[in-house]
Amino acid sequence: MRDLIVAVDIGTGSARAGVFDRSGALLGRSEHPIAMRRPAADHAEHDSEDIWRAVCGAVRRACAAADARPSRVAALGVDATCSLVVRDGAGKPLAVSGDDARWDTIVWLDHRALEEADACTATAHPVLDHSGRVMSPEMEMPKLMWLKRHRPGQWARAAYFFDLADFVTWRATGSNARSRCTMTAKWNYLSHAERPWSEDFLAAIGLEDVRERGSLPQTTLPVGEAVGRLAAGAAEDLGLDTDCVVASGLIDAYAGAFGVLGPFAGAPEKLERQLALIGGTSSCIVAFARDKKFGYGMWGPYYEAVLPGLWLLEGGQSAAGALLDHIVGTHSAGGEPTAATHARIVERIGELRAEEGEAFAERLHVLPDFHGNRSPLADPHALGVISGLALDASFDGLCRLYWRTSVAIALGIRHILEKLADGGYPLDTLHVAGGHVRNPLLMELYRDVTGCRLVVPQTQDAVLLGTAMAAAVAGGLYPDLPAAGSGMYPGGREYLPDTTRKARYDRDFRRFLALYRHRAELDAID
Repeated sequence: MRDLIVAVDIGTGSARAGVFDRSGALLGRSEHPIAMRRPAADHAEHDSEDIWRAVCGAVRRACAAADARPSRVAALGVDATCSLVVRDGAGKPLAVSGDDARWDTIVWLDHRALEEADACTATAHPVLDHSGRVMSPEMEMPKLMWLKRHRPGQWARAAYFFDLADFVTWRATGSNARSRCTMTAKWNYLSHAERPWSEDFLAAIGLEDVRERGSLPQTTLPVGEAVGRLAAGAAEDLGLDTDCVVASGLIDAYAGAFGVLGPFAGAPEKLERQLALIGGTSSCIVAFARDKKFGYGMWGPYYEAVLPGLWLLEGGQSAAGALLDHIVGTHSAGGEPTAATHARIVERIGELRAEEGEAFAERLHVLPDFHGNRSPLADPHALGVISGLALDASFDGLCRLYWRTSVAIALGIRHILEKLADGGYPLDTLHVAGGHVRNPLLMELYRDVTGCRLVVPQTQDAVLLGTAMAAAVAGGLYPDLPAAGSGMYPGGREYLPDTTRKARYDRDFRRFLALYRHRAELDAID
C-alpha cells in the first residue's frame, strides 16, 4: 500500500528531505549541505550534480529514519530556490563562468545581471506589470541575458535552461515538463494568457531564441500534477522504486505558503485575509486573491502559481537571515554566525533590554537593504544604512546593532504590508514559517511591529509540508489541493501583538521612512 510521501526542499545551503504520512505527520527527516562558490562579489554558483547527490543522500536517510520501504512511497515532491541550471544537448553541465563545467547553476541571490535587469525594466513592456513594473536580477530572464552577452560560446552549446525545481524533476523522470509555479513566478510566463510567452518582450530583450535554446515548452503543469514516474537510474540513486510518482515542482517560498495556508485553500474569502511569511536567508511574503490585484514593487500577481483559479502576489527582502549573519560575521566581537552564536546574542539582548528598557540602542537606526530592496521599493541597487554608531567594538555593542537590525527587518515587513493594504489586500493574520520561527527576537518583532496576529504552525518544516501536500495530490492520496491542505495541516499556535509597544514601533517606523528619504536625498546630490 502506497501511503507515504517524500518531500524535498532545496535551499541556499542545503537539501532537506522529509517523509510524511497522509495526515501530515513527519516520520523522518534528513539534511545534506550543498556547495556554493562566490567567484566575484555579486556572483554565486551551485553545482547541480552536487545538488542531486545531496537530494539523494537526504532522501535515503530520511526514509531510513522513517523506516519507509520504497513500496510505501506514493510520490516524491520537490521545491527549490529559483536558481538557473544550464545544460547542453547531452544533458551535461555547462559552466556559467570560468572553465569548470560543474558550476552550471546561477544561484537565486546572484546579482551579476543588474545591468540586464535594468534593460528589461527600460522596455516598460506590459509583461512587467506582473513583476511590479521593475525587473529583478533574481529573475531568470536577466540571468539568461547575461549568459548570452557574456558567455556566447556556452549559449551556443546550451540546450536546456531549468529552474532548479524543474531540473530535479527532469533528473528524476527524464521529462522536460515544467511547473506552472516556477515558470509563472520567475520566467515572465503569463499563465493566464492565451499565449503565455510574450514573443515581442523576448525580442525586445534579445532573447527571441531563448525558448528554442532552452527547450522551454508552451504549456506547464499545475501544482499537484504528476510529471511522471521515477526513471530507473534516479530510483536507484534515491533508494525508491519506479512506481513512485514525481510531482511538479514548486518555488520554495510558495511551498511554505501552501504549508501554512493550506487549511484555507478551499475558502478563498478567508484565505484573502491570511498572509504567509517565509523567513530564512531571505524573507518572502505571499498573499492570495480571487481577483487580479497589482502592486508596485511586488512580484505578481501570478495566476495559478499554486492554487487553481487564484492569483498570488509576493513581496520580500533579499537579505533577512543573511543580513543578521553578515552583522555577526563582520563585527569584531562576532565571528562565525553559528546557531549558538545567534542564541548567545539573543540571550544577551534580553538581559540588556531588561536593564535599559526603551533606552536600549534607541539612537541606532538601520535600513536593511544590504542586498537591494526587493519590496516595496523594487530597487536592486539600494544599499543598507546604519546611523548612530559609536566607538564600541564590544560584544554588547554587537548586541545593540543586532537588535536594531532585527527591528529594521521587521519594519521592512511592515512597509511591505502597508503597500499590500494600499493595493487592496485586507490582511490581518501573519502565518510564519522557515528558520525565523527559531529566532525569538524576530518572532516577537514580527507581531509587535506589524500589529498583526501571528500564527506559527505546529511543525518546524512548513516548507517541506507544503511540498508534501502538493505531492499527496499527485500521488492520489487526496483528490485536490484544498483537500490535502486541510487534511495535512497540523494546526498552529496564535500570538497577539503587545499593544503597549505600539507607540514605540510607530515612532521607529516614522524614523525608518525618514531614513529612506534621507538616503534618496544623498543619492540625488550631484
